[in-house]
Amino acid sequence: TAIRCPWVTEDKIYINYHDEERGVPVYDDAKLFECLTLEAAQAGLSWLTVLKKRSHYRKVYDGFDPQKVALYDDEKIDALMKDAGIIRNRLKIYACVNNAKKILEIQKEFGSFSSYIWKLVGGKPIRNRYESIDDCPSKSILSDSLSKDLKAQGFKFIGSTIIYDFMQAVGILNDHTKSCFRG
Repeated sequence: TAIRCPWVTEDKIYINYHDEERGVPVYDDAKLFECLTLEAAQAGLSWLTVLKKRSHYRKVYDGFDPQKVALYDDEKIDALMKDAGIIRNRLKIYACVNNAKKILEIQKEFGSFSSYIWKLVGGKPIRNRYESIDDCPSKSILSDSLSKDLKAQGFKFIGSTIIYDFMQAVGILNDHTKSCFRG
């Protein structure tokens, strides 16, 4: 059997996420928006909880199409608050709608959200080679910088720790441990 990062449980959803997604570069704006939204939704909860709800999130958030989500009104937000298939936190839902609007603004200015995000690292992933999961930080100078920049653009629910996790999820950072087959 493959050696994985020690945070991976025996849950098949977690194993698939670790093996096939985490640390893999993402350049698609809808997928980046999905990851940003789910990382914010996860704040204070387990990532496995979010992963188990992800397919339902995709359905009720219109495939994370920023153009559609940016148009959500109070009626749609109220409906989402009643949907047990997602994490029902009004601030997180409002942040998602707000962030969709901000992504559209960035797309107008930079061509895509992807080019805006990836410019921080010159378009190339950073591969960290940590011995242990304990060596991996929860935030960094890079996540501090991106978080500050996104806040200046008007994004919500994007503190440095959330952004560090986001960068790991979308492959800007590859923080798989040295012993992990993905490291």
